[in-house]
Amino acid sequence: MVNSFLKQTEEKMKKSVEKIAEELKHLRTGRATPAVLEEIKVDYYGVPTPVLQLAQVTTEERQLIVKPWERNLLSAIEKAILASDLGLTPVNDGTVVRINFPTPTTEQRQKWVKKAKEIVEEGKIAVRNIRRDVLKDIKDAKKEGKMSEDDEKRLEKEIQNLTDKYIAELDKLFEKKEKEIMEF
Repeated sequence: MVNSFLKQTEEKMKKSVEKIAEELKHLRTGRATPAVLEEIKVDYYGVPTPVLQLAQVTTEERQLIVKPWERNLLSAIEKAILASDLGLTPVNDGTVVRINFPTPTTEQRQKWVKKAKEIVEEGKIAVRNIRRDVLKDIKDAKKEGKMSEDDEKRLEKEIQNLTDKYIAELDKLFEKKEKEIMEF
């Protein structure tokens, strides 16, 4: 029973950290990266389909070049990028869609760092909520006589160690993203 509490807690915390890492990956930086297009969907014969499944995306300097497999998708891809909240302006030249990434201002970079901090803070809250729920379950198990007091104390300590570990991991993710955003 003690191991199942630990195993479940670690799995949940790991999933929370992975979700936050994925969200940070989609956050825009000053660099041109295909990852920013992962969430953008294009209407492909009535089915919302990710751009990355409909086109080849390459990176050149501060520019993404989106070359769709079917030429008739050019305007749909262009509209989907314009409609997104990326703040980028695509240019359709008849064969490819070019997306220029202008050099961001310091103010923009600071906004992106602030957004990254908010995302990481959500992750920390999720990890702490998992800890709170598990500690409640442990206390309930102790009250029902399914667990000894020694096991309860040991588990509480191990759960706190897991919490500290995953919060430190989130801090590392933030530092890495902040460095990436502030890079010139």
